[in-house]
Amino acid sequence: MTNKIKHKYSNINLKDIKKNPIVNIFIKSANNYLGTIGYTEHGIRHVSLVASISENILLYLDYPKRIQELAGIAGYMHDIGNVINRKNHGQSAAIIAMKLLKDAGATPEEIALIISAIGNHEEEIGDPVNPIAAALILADKSDVHKTRVRNFDITKYDMHDRVNSAVDKSFLKVIKDKKIISLQLSIDTNISKIMEYFEIFIYRMLMCRRAASFLNCTFELIINDKKLL
Repeated sequence: MTNKIKHKYSNINLKDIKKNPIVNIFIKSANNYLGTIGYTEHGIRHVSLVASISENILLYLDYPKRIQELAGIAGYMHDIGNVINRKNHGQSAAIIAMKLLKDAGATPEEIALIISAIGNHEEEIGDPVNPIAAALILADKSDVHKTRVRNFDITKYDMHDRVNSAVDKSFLKVIKDKKIISLQLSIDTNISKIMEYFEIFIYRMLMCRRAASFLNCTFELIINDKKLL
């Protein structure tokens, strides 16, 4: 019989992490590096939103308050590995987070949950291995919006720029009584066709489906009021 981990919790919270100067400098530096190589915004706006959504998903699904808090922490720190390199940034972020969380006073049990979630948020190699990981995946992949575009020259847009710039509204809704997690997008089809969204985000949506299933929910995608998944 498999032994279950008995969770031990500290007093560290998301507010503490948001005040950590090393965390914030790494996030801002990572975002600058990604901008240099042409990526959309991955800075404080993105990680703050992902932290909030991760926490709220587990709130609406009645997970314990401490697990919600740890999901928020994972969301805020999930992209910190981009300060090293874009490739395998999830694993880099997990290793960085492990040291910073230990220094901040997190327990080994908390660190294990957070870094396993962070290390599994990339669609190429990640899996929803625990509720925190599942919430992080859904929160991260739902942040598609025109505010993430930082290339102001439309003539130089790649497909990611074009699709993000076309999204006027992005909202992840948890419908608790029906066990549905619904990503609702409003896309200006004069800027980008809906098919372009699927061309670049299909693997993210499949990952979201697995994550929702882990949380005993069904994932659905609604674009311009039409259900597509």
